[in-house]
Amino acid sequence: MTLAQIPIDLKNVKKENLDKQILRAGLLAELDAINLYEQMADMTDNKHLKMVLLAVAKEEKEHVGEFQYLLLKLDKQQKEELEDGGKEVKELIGD
Repeated sequence: MTLAQIPIDLKNVKKENLDKQILRAGLLAELDAINLYEQMADMTDNKHLKMVLLAVAKEEKEHVGEFQYLLLKLDKQQKEELEDGGKEVKELIGD
């Protein structure tokens, strides 16, 4: 597994966009962590290790929610596009 890399140097981001970019970088890190822990849990036969890895992955999912909440408060366009994307999928799958 290759972990995601922050695609830009945050030192070069305009001040008004910095917090949004920091949150997106945090989201990338948390999503990578979730994938890593869940993949390792699938690999092990040790039930205690699997339990701990899945518990840690669950915590990372909470972190995703925390970062996403703040990002959507700061970036109204992101919020609108997220909602539009959800509507499109609902239409596609008939929900």
